[in-house]
Amino acid sequence: MVGEGQRDSSPTDTLPVGFDSTQAVALQERLPADDGSVAIVLWIAGKGELTQDQVGDLTGQAQALAGGAQGGPPPIIISEDGTAAYSIVPVVAASSGENADRVEELRTHLTDDVPDGVKVQVTGPAGIQADIAKVFEGANFRLLLSTAGVVAILLIATYRSPVLWLIPLIVVGIADRLSAIIATRVMERVDYVSWDESTVGILSVLVFGAGTDYALLLISRYRDELKHNPSRHDAMARALTRTAHAVFSSSVTVFLGLLTLMLSAYPTTRGLGLACAIGIMVVASFVMVVLPAALVLFGRWIFWPRVPHVGEPSIVDGHSFWRRVGDRVAAKPVVFVVGTMAGLIVLMAGLFQIETGLRPVDQFLDTPEAIVAGERLGESFPAGTNDPVQVLTRDDSAAVLAAVEKVNGISSARVTTEADGIAQIDAVLEAKPGSNEARDTVVEVRDAVASFSATHVGGGDAQSLDDSEASVNDRWVILPVILLVVLGALLVLLRSVVAPLLVVATVVATYAAAMGASWWIFTGVFGFSAMDVGVPLLAFLFLVALGVDYNIFLVTRAREEAVTHGSREGMLRGLTATGGVITSAGILLAAVFAVLGVLPLVVLAQLGAVIFVGVLLDTLIVRTVLVPALALALGDRFWWPRKVDGRAGHRVDDRVDQPVQPV
Repeated sequence: MVGEGQRDSSPTDTLPVGFDSTQAVALQERLPADDGSVAIVLWIAGKGELTQDQVGDLTGQAQALAGGAQGGPPPIIISEDGTAAYSIVPVVAASSGENADRVEELRTHLTDDVPDGVKVQVTGPAGIQADIAKVFEGANFRLLLSTAGVVAILLIATYRSPVLWLIPLIVVGIADRLSAIIATRVMERVDYVSWDESTVGILSVLVFGAGTDYALLLISRYRDELKHNPSRHDAMARALTRTAHAVFSSSVTVFLGLLTLMLSAYPTTRGLGLACAIGIMVVASFVMVVLPAALVLFGRWIFWPRVPHVGEPSIVDGHSFWRRVGDRVAAKPVVFVVGTMAGLIVLMAGLFQIETGLRPVDQFLDTPEAIVAGERLGESFPAGTNDPVQVLTRDDSAAVLAAVEKVNGISSARVTTEADGIAQIDAVLEAKPGSNEARDTVVEVRDAVASFSATHVGGGDAQSLDDSEASVNDRWVILPVILLVVLGALLVLLRSVVAPLLVVATVVATYAAAMGASWWIFTGVFGFSAMDVGVPLLAFLFLVALGVDYNIFLVTRAREEAVTHGSREGMLRGLTATGGVITSAGILLAAVFAVLGVLPLVVLAQLGAVIFVGVLLDTLIVRTVLVPALALALGDRFWWPRKVDGRAGHRVDDRVDQPVQPV
């Protein structure tokens, strides 16, 4: 899944800047073979051991694949148990797509020529890269189609109109395509960011989710204003005036929150933050400029069959479901605060059981051939054959090799490439790739070569170790900045201290509860053994940044109503007016992020699931019950130090509410 206009990528784009394994890959790129990779061809006996005739046929096939080259390692290596054999085959390709084509051709050729009673599979770096490219083939279209379909279904269910849903869907869809074009063009010109197969997909999900949220808020207010204004133009002008502040504040907060990802050690994470920040501003502009024009152009009939007429009561003046919820909460606000917090704390318990770090075999929802072959390779050969530790050095290669060979847990080690003063040493581990034992061996290898100043240790397990450390560093740096950005935005918006602090606290509680509940779902339902190291940060960002949307929708409306109705009634009217919008928007956003599950990577499925759970908790419980309960329990103190003063002769207290003419 490649973004529009994607520039040539580098193997270091997805690795943390400055870490040992990243420097190893950078040295590896300077070797003559950096325009290709290697595949491991694995032959497996159908029953028992490989026969002498089969071994002879396989040897000839391996020599043909190697181009008849003499010397070097033997063309085929037979396992001690005689059930399998493998050969290393160079795959020359200038791009990921070309590599996938070469591996597919290799697999076809091998399948056609394999001896009877023998099964053949392709793994190794080239095989894994090809399978990753294959599982993402067409993913952009599938994700976009699934996202648009989910949004369409939920908009139809929300508006119960055969026509109205098309307007916001088309506007947001155009904004999505424009966002992808602008974002990729910008990223092409920023040296320290990059993007991968998932960036544009996540961008589309965010644009559709956030854009539809903003559209729901605007259309809800427009419908209400049409009940008080005979002119649809005046109604839209008033709706825009009342909605623009909330949408602007929300989009700017999300924009700044997304830009915090520019502090990440990963170029692709920086690219994701930049792309999504651009997408948020584009879709917010479209909703505030293009959508109002489109709605006014079509007139009131666009709401058919539920066309709003002048004189009909507004939602805020009715006794809707959310008004009844608010009245129940108002009767015993402290009880609801304690009850909802207790439920969230129970869900948070799973947070302390989370294990991070996926093994290579666990990173795909449907395990591709290269991963299956790699697992089988480890059954008949040293477990690390498929993913050796790669030591890149500009020091004395013989001395470095001797140091590596002395490390316990190294099955074999040899210099595989040496040119231009750079040597690559491949060390096969006895431990299974992704295991704790393999990681411990990598640490020992690094200790063994620590005295060599120009030597770096790479390979899958080394990268996994560095990923874990870099991800923890990212969380320690970025999470506090996100919270400060959100808190600062709320302080400016509300000109209050207590309300922003409480709102941010509820957002953090929602995140913790969502992570805990999701961990139980991952382990108990889906059988995942661990969570990807990048999920906690991205889930926190999206849940906190997007959770602010619903806070702003609710609290700004409550503050608006409190000016003439007092703190208590203002919050109840704010909940009545926005409860349906927040619920619809939350369900839609949760469903949109769940669409990430159509992609084949576990990390995206896990991210989508955490956000799905978190958004539902936020919209159904926290934003519609807990926050109103806190505000009702505190009364005017919720807005401290700002005073909510009544106007036009209205008293502002928690006991008296004088009705006013709706505007």
